[in-house]
Amino acid sequence: MEDYGRFLALLASALLVGFVSVILSFVWVFHYREGLSWDGSAGEFNWHPLLVVTGFVFIQGIAIIVYRLPWTWKCSKLLMKFIHAGLNTIAMILAIVAMVAAFEYHNAQNIPNMYSLHSWIGLTALIFYSLQLFFGFAVFLLPFAPVYLRALLMPIHVYSGLTIFATVIAAALMGITEKLLFSLRDPAYSSSPPEATFVNCLGLLLVVFGLLILWMASRPHWKRPLEESTKVLRPIGGTAEGTEVESTMTSSSNADKSDMRINTEAARKQNLKFDESGQRSTM
Repeated sequence: MEDYGRFLALLASALLVGFVSVILSFVWVFHYREGLSWDGSAGEFNWHPLLVVTGFVFIQGIAIIVYRLPWTWKCSKLLMKFIHAGLNTIAMILAIVAMVAAFEYHNAQNIPNMYSLHSWIGLTALIFYSLQLFFGFAVFLLPFAPVYLRALLMPIHVYSGLTIFATVIAAALMGITEKLLFSLRDPAYSSSPPEATFVNCLGLLLVVFGLLILWMASRPHWKRPLEESTKVLRPIGGTAEGTEVESTMTSSSNADKSDMRINTEAARKQNLKFDESGQRSTM
């Protein structure tokens, strides 16, 4: 791997920042807020930020870069697909539970749903994330999609995954700001009480974590190398199915050799005819 040391440094930084973000979420919920419960009180709502940071941000980020861990390159591609899909499934389940907790709390407290930009973007991200996971299973994990379809959809799959991840972090930043604005009354958020400073630091860590993940996921020289059995020849404007290309090239080569043999044989026979006619003329 090129720049192996730099990759390890960025990976360690991302894991550290992501893990600290999860810890700070627990501290916020249990030290500054009302803890956790599932009874329609504020404790039920606290599941929302905790599970979003843990699942929708941290676990999803790890799922994005799991293919780029060099010590997993000896594992089969199918195994890595299952790990990638499993991590994303866990992240989606936690995100759904977080969404349910927010809706149930709002309903129990007679608070309107889906009126803020945070809720719009958050729900949109969850819907597209679910679709991303569904089509990922259908196209890349199950052995039914043809190779050309996978090659066509792979750039879209990668781009949409990174876009959804960035959108989730943006929604999380809006959400924690909205929570502080509504919850901090005396002292107010504008006076920068300890909780406000603490949660602002959590938001900065989420931004740093997102930037590290996006940087590692967008470097082409840190991609998982192609397996020997899946390497393909890609002529300009040609097919991505290397076996067909190789067989065509082999057939063409064999045909050329056969034509050369035929031409050589024809020339030899022609020379024999010339020799015979020459012999007849001298007799």
